[in-house]
Amino acid sequence: MPAWTVAGRSNSSYSSSQIVLAPAEDAGTLLSLYSTHDGPKNMFLDSLAFPSYAAAWSIIALLLQLGLQRLFAKLGATRSAPSREGANEAEVARVGIGASSIVSQPGDRLRLALNIVRFLACLALFGMSAFSAYSASRKEDLVTSGPWLHLGLCGTYAYASILALVPVLMRSAPPLFVSWHRALVLLSAWVTYIYRDIWPLGTSTLSPLDTAEGVFLWGKLTSLTIAAVLVPLIAPRRYVPLDPKNPSPPAPEQTASILSLLLYSFLDKTVFEAYRMSHYPFERLPPLADHDSALNLVKNSFPELDPLQTKKDRHIFWGLLKVFRTDITAMVIALLTQMFSRFAAPLGIKNLLAYVESRDQDTFVRPWVWILFLLIGPALFVIFESMYTFLWTRMLVRLEAVITQLVFEHALRMRVKADVSDTPTTVTTTPDSASVAEIDGVGLTPTEGQSTSSTLAADADSKMGKQKDKDDAQPRTKQSSSERDKDDNGGEKSKNVAGRINNLITTDLAALALGQVALYLVVRIPLELALCVWFLYTILGVSAFAGMAVIVIAFPVPGAVASKIRKVEAAKMQKTDARVQSVTESLGVIRMIKLFGWEPRLTQQLTEKREAELKLVKWAQLWNVINNDLNYTIPLLTMVVTFVTYTIVMKQKLSASIVFSSMTVFDMFSNQLRMIFTFVPDVMRTRVALDRINEFMQKTELLDQFTERSSIMAELIQSNAVEDSEFIGFRNAWFTWTDETNNTSTPAAPRRKFTLRIEDELRFQRGSINIIVGPTGSGKTSLLMALLGEMHYMPSGPDSLYNLPRERGVAFAAQESWIQNETIRDNILFGSPYDEERLNKVLDQCGLKQDLELFEAGDLTESKLDSPLVTSGGQKARVTLARAVYSSAEILILDDVLAALDVHTARWIVEKCFKGDLIRGRTVLLVTHNVAMASPISDFVVSVAGGRISSQGTLSSALEKDKTLAAELANENEIIGKVEQNIKQTEEELAKTAAGKLIVEEEISEGHVSWAAMKLYLGSLGGEDRVLFWVTCAVALAITEVTDGLQVWFLGYWARQYEERNSSEVSVPFYVSIYSAITVVSALGFFTWSTVFVLGTLRASRQIHKELISSLFGTTLRWLDRTPTSRVLTRCTQDIDAIDGVLSRCLSALLNTSATMSVRLAAVVISSPVFVFPGIIIATVGRWIGQIYMKAQLSVKRERSNARAPVLGHFGAAFAGLVSIRAYGAQDHFRKGSRTRIDKYTRASITFYNLNRWIAIRIDMLAAVFTSTLAAYLVYGGSTASKTGFALNMAASFGGMILFWIRIYNRFEVYGNSLERIQQYIEIEQEPKPTESGAPPAYWPASGDLRVENLSARYSSDGPRVLEDVSFEIKSGERVGIVGRTGSGKSSLTLALLRCIVTEGKVYYDGIPTDSLNLDALRSHITIIPQVPELLSGTLRQNLDPFEQYDDIVLNDALRSAGLFALQSDTEEGCINLDSQISNGGGNLSVGQRQILALARAIVRQSKLLILDEATSAIDYATDAIIQESLRKELNNGVTLLTVAHRLQTIMDADRIMVLDAGRIVEFGKPYELLQKEAGRLRALVDESGDKDRLYAMASESSSPAVL
Repeated sequence: MPAWTVAGRSNSSYSSSQIVLAPAEDAGTLLSLYSTHDGPKNMFLDSLAFPSYAAAWSIIALLLQLGLQRLFAKLGATRSAPSREGANEAEVARVGIGASSIVSQPGDRLRLALNIVRFLACLALFGMSAFSAYSASRKEDLVTSGPWLHLGLCGTYAYASILALVPVLMRSAPPLFVSWHRALVLLSAWVTYIYRDIWPLGTSTLSPLDTAEGVFLWGKLTSLTIAAVLVPLIAPRRYVPLDPKNPSPPAPEQTASILSLLLYSFLDKTVFEAYRMSHYPFERLPPLADHDSALNLVKNSFPELDPLQTKKDRHIFWGLLKVFRTDITAMVIALLTQMFSRFAAPLGIKNLLAYVESRDQDTFVRPWVWILFLLIGPALFVIFESMYTFLWTRMLVRLEAVITQLVFEHALRMRVKADVSDTPTTVTTTPDSASVAEIDGVGLTPTEGQSTSSTLAADADSKMGKQKDKDDAQPRTKQSSSERDKDDNGGEKSKNVAGRINNLITTDLAALALGQVALYLVVRIPLELALCVWFLYTILGVSAFAGMAVIVIAFPVPGAVASKIRKVEAAKMQKTDARVQSVTESLGVIRMIKLFGWEPRLTQQLTEKREAELKLVKWAQLWNVINNDLNYTIPLLTMVVTFVTYTIVMKQKLSASIVFSSMTVFDMFSNQLRMIFTFVPDVMRTRVALDRINEFMQKTELLDQFTERSSIMAELIQSNAVEDSEFIGFRNAWFTWTDETNNTSTPAAPRRKFTLRIEDELRFQRGSINIIVGPTGSGKTSLLMALLGEMHYMPSGPDSLYNLPRERGVAFAAQESWIQNETIRDNILFGSPYDEERLNKVLDQCGLKQDLELFEAGDLTESKLDSPLVTSGGQKARVTLARAVYSSAEILILDDVLAALDVHTARWIVEKCFKGDLIRGRTVLLVTHNVAMASPISDFVVSVAGGRISSQGTLSSALEKDKTLAAELANENEIIGKVEQNIKQTEEELAKTAAGKLIVEEEISEGHVSWAAMKLYLGSLGGEDRVLFWVTCAVALAITEVTDGLQVWFLGYWARQYEERNSSEVSVPFYVSIYSAITVVSALGFFTWSTVFVLGTLRASRQIHKELISSLFGTTLRWLDRTPTSRVLTRCTQDIDAIDGVLSRCLSALLNTSATMSVRLAAVVISSPVFVFPGIIIATVGRWIGQIYMKAQLSVKRERSNARAPVLGHFGAAFAGLVSIRAYGAQDHFRKGSRTRIDKYTRASITFYNLNRWIAIRIDMLAAVFTSTLAAYLVYGGSTASKTGFALNMAASFGGMILFWIRIYNRFEVYGNSLERIQQYIEIEQEPKPTESGAPPAYWPASGDLRVENLSARYSSDGPRVLEDVSFEIKSGERVGIVGRTGSGKSSLTLALLRCIVTEGKVYYDGIPTDSLNLDALRSHITIIPQVPELLSGTLRQNLDPFEQYDDIVLNDALRSAGLFALQSDTEEGCINLDSQISNGGGNLSVGQRQILALARAIVRQSKLLILDEATSAIDYATDAIIQESLRKELNNGVTLLTVAHRLQTIMDADRIMVLDAGRIVEFGKPYELLQKEAGRLRALVDESGDKDRLYAMASESSSPAVL
């Protein structure tokens, strides 16, 4: 940088002297004029004239703006409608075109006081300038420029005073552009005086130009600094709400001053409050700014992003670019400023060391200026970096909110269809029970966005989403591994679509966060590389290119290693996916695993998959060690080559200023190249994520009403419009579950595409109860789904149509009950207004009143979809029914709501509900298997068979046309004889919970990570040789850090030799050899430390995963019922991944950084002992700030994590009940719920990100103060250049690492939360562990003998008994039926036999007490089939035989015995066989089909004791009869069969029947004998049935002695 000399006379501003600036010393060239005002000729070029120019420009611009404002206001008044006044007011307030009055806001008083101070400062400036003008006019002629310049300044300050007076006098906020003009004028004057009178003080040759003004000069500077700088920086800003009529509490950043924004001081209150509290609750977080609310973001962004609103076939990237264009532009500006400020420190070091090297020579710039560079440069860098980060994180949280809501709302338009694996399959793709299929999405109500109130469709060719090109639908063929995840349209195909959508808003959304690096690649890195080259060339000349050549040549090596790492990581991710898939499926069927005793085998499978994963984790981490070692070594090699070239080849002297400044820039250069290799994969991940989101938005199959239709279809719809608006039904319509024009199948393995065909007309009766009947899989549910608009509609003729009027509402109850994790009341209300009288009536008519009396919180008790702990299957079904009945909907669509109810409860529902006043006059469409029970209430009966309508009309006409239906009615005719008004229902599975809480609140850890959790991890690192492990790590790390510091010192020592000796006497090879040896030792130490530590982390990962899986599989069913599966899954996936990766890397970096800081601080203290106290103070203050920060950050991080779960949970709830949501028209309610949850997450996220910058600014500025203070001491204390350079290098490194250490420690604490969460689940309640003494004899069990003595049971050790002193004995081979009213203890008895609940008494199975056996041995020899069957994704063979123990003959025999082959023909296309693909949970099968397969799986196990717990409840009576007959014939004589059933005909031919009531056995004997008791319970049940004679006959036939 050139120095300046002054030529000429006195530099008084009142003289006509000319000051010429020329290069110092030998430059000899005239450069410019520093200041000149000889006369009028040069007056206009004088620097004092610039403020006047700025004021003149401002006046002209202000007048133009005011004129345009008035013009636009008049135009707006004549054109705008009254309805837009509110919007105009908000816009006006925001841009400043006339401001609305705001009564009171935070900081109003302070703002007014500062405005007054600024006005007074402007008046003072005006007065002093007037005096200066008067003085100048007396000393000089008016012809000269001096007086005119000061008169111009007087006018400038007068104008500024007027602008400063405006906010003082106005009640409301002045227009925004007034503040801009005021700031421009005052800043121009302030900069002018800084240039004229402050900058010369930093030089050794120049003097201030206005010193003749004396005290007035400093008065002006002080007043200008106050008015132009301080007041604008510290004045609170005025909050202007987006909606002035409904303002929300402003966020701190909306009212914070500019200085507070730059320094993040607006978070001080939050940080210090959190520091004083054990845990900072969510409610105390700063409020969410209105412009960040999801509702506002949706309004602003959806017109550019939502494919149904944009009407453009463009990639979502361009929409996002347009939405966030302002933020991106500001980020680019901040990034450029940040980049230039980064070079201030190297520049300051170079010039400081150059000054120290040549103290005797005069320099143009004084050294304190370069010391300020070391202070201000890093400060500006961190401020602009924080500004960039603030803009990016604000954009990120907005992006997360927008994409999450966008995906959610688009998912509400998706078509429901079953989803299976990509492998060819022959299984039915869409079940009869489609309402419970694995969800492909959720959809909008068909009336949304339409003016009509009915669902009316007649398009023959709906499209996939907004996709226009239909030529890409190709036949499905076998795919390569790279294409395996692509669907027919080229999109990714997930094994279940709910999981795929969750991935969009979790994994892919996280990948979008990496997109910020694109700006680095495009803007910062190229420019910074160019500046580094220029800087190095300036210092080192051509030798700089030698060093850069080494970097360029050597960088392919880390690139190759990085490529290897990516390949290993890709392979590792496949193994991780396999493990996660196994864990996910295992947790999904954890009850089945425990009931079947599969824990040891599943644990072994997961352990094997874990070992395969850890093997690749090991190689990935070892390659990372090699890569890090290369990145550590290459810069050192670069230094060697550069300095060798500089000294040996170029014959130049090595100086401290060259060494230490070039070291910094070389490090920056190599870092930029390294960032390219790092950032490119991140950008590719972001692109892939954007492509996946775009594909979901553009290519997802939507419901018909959301697809584009041709004009011909529109005309067809208009011509077929229903004349009778009351019409409910179909006419000549076909329906499928997907648009087959875009979904073809593999010819070799065709899928059966279920088609519902309605020929002629099917018209349901309004105001009546319409019954829909048919066998399992016939298409009953599909008929309802078609009517609701869920299926793809294909007109079969010109008069084709279907219609469901919706103007008076539609309610829907699915076959598999859908309830949310809310209170029972909220589940029933479902957003409807609360009417206590109506609710009580609904609870009574739906048979829930007596159930709720057993709960302490009544209808405020929480319910949970996948837990029977509080709400049983029957109760869930009645809650679902109650929701439909409570609603105001005129049309009720009920899908087999009686299937899960016992005969008494079903009779109650029919008599009290369907015949009650709440149903009267409403249109009901009821699917049922129980024809006889529903026949008295039926006004219209539709019979469905094979996807077609076999008959319709009255029940008698249907019976005449459908002989099968007539035979079924005759066989099971259970017509209600009487109604028991008072049925005492004792809930068998109830453990009373205070306040109605079922789901245990997730614990939020407070403070730091607990020592117990840390001990779990640190103890696992060393394994059995913990001492050896930690000693090796400590020694290797110490060698690494000491030699690393020694390298820097040695370079300074080498450079000092040129100062103390002649350059010819310096042996360059010697110093190069020593430096190289130090480098090699340092690299070896780093490699040793890293390798040993990596192997330790693998040991810890293996041990912790093993303990977690063992704990989860060994826990109790009660704990599983009270804990959401999502929490357990998080521990096994997210938290385990954290331990495998982030946590181990954080601990490694933490130890490494701690050692580095210790060495750096020691080096500074050794070099300058006086700085031992400042070093300690800096470290202490940094630690204190870090503690304050971490206390707040940990709380906010935990709240943020907890706020994320409800967002995902809301998705899951919507997917599970999507048909119900669409049927009820509750999309807006769920959208609002999604926005509310997103706002909560956004609120926590913004504070989380801002806290990161709060600590960054403070620590970086603290480090800059430390470094600049040390520099001042060394420079003015007479230190040598090499010592100064070494000390500054160490100090800068130490200061920069303070923040890094705090961040790493905080990150370690944050991810250490995963340790705490895993430790919590390792210490959960456990079932008894297996022991050697608990292993049964090899022959056991030889028979199915079962003897029970005084068995009592409860669900928890302190809960009420659900079984009371039950005693009975069952001989091997007996078939025993178990009956009883709801809550009598039937299911509790089955769980007690398996020791799944707390039991007292004795149970002998084949002569051995079950409490003496290991649980896995007991449960693996007893088979139970629960009411809700559970299936795994995969083939049917894998479901029947998951451990590959049986051949196909056994499996097919089991299917035959279970009755599957009775439902289908071997020649039927698409029949189910062992190779059929089963979707996750069995979603592509009806409930009845799933129960049949679960029964077949039980038969395969060949247990001596088989328990059926309502295993055929969802199967029609004919199939049930076939299954019972098959069981009687196929089961071995030694198999004991216990059947829990509500259907009396299912168990009336049993050898004996057990009747339970209130947890006790009230009757137990042969059916015929029990029926002879006059007051017998079984007889009462049979007598209440209209089919009494048939049941007596069945009992008589089974009265022969049981086979022993």
